[in-house]
Amino acid sequence: MEVRDNIIEQADQLICRLGVRSVTMDDLSRHMGISKKTIYQFFKDKDEVVTLAVGHHCEKEYREFVKMHQESSNSIDELFKISQFMRTNVETIHPSVLHDIQKYHPKAWTLFEEYKERVFTQNIVDCLKRGKAEGSFREDIDENILAVLRMKQVEMAFDAHTYPRGKYEFKEVCEQIFYHFIQGILTDQGRKLYDTIFNKQSYESQK
Repeated sequence: MEVRDNIIEQADQLICRLGVRSVTMDDLSRHMGISKKTIYQFFKDKDEVVTLAVGHHCEKEYREFVKMHQESSNSIDELFKISQFMRTNVETIHPSVLHDIQKYHPKAWTLFEEYKERVFTQNIVDCLKRGKAEGSFREDIDENILAVLRMKQVEMAFDAHTYPRGKYEFKEVCEQIFYHFIQGILTDQGRKLYDTIFNKQSYESQK
């Protein structure tokens, strides 16, 4: 199982860096210094490798979300950490990955869509509920509607057709969208806490 798991991990890294269509089974075997025959001992074809690599990537992200929740001092801190993580994560992924997975690997895409609903969207829902209980987020917001909106905002920032990388700086796009989102849900109490958090040097250093 160790060899199989390592192949999945290395495939995940290559796909994120180079894109799905650019990575062949030959590339994977050369990258790992093993034969294609060895790879085919564990996997039927490239589609299976891609699907398992996507699942592996999603599980790694899930563990990060759990960690962020546990380490966040409040809902605003957690929402910031989630947005920071998603921005950094997206920056490391080749722009064509999601498009190619959706078009050429439907099983992997279904897995990714389920992950978005089960982990990312639900995590935002829980964070918004936490913020309402803390008095930082407005009581009249619908956390389920806004969690979907936040997910779509992340996807929109990643979409090169909406925000071409040559015209817009990705980091700036993410920060502007996040600022717009959070300002719409803060209470007066939450806005004071937000200002306190973002005036700290520890947060400024992450921008």
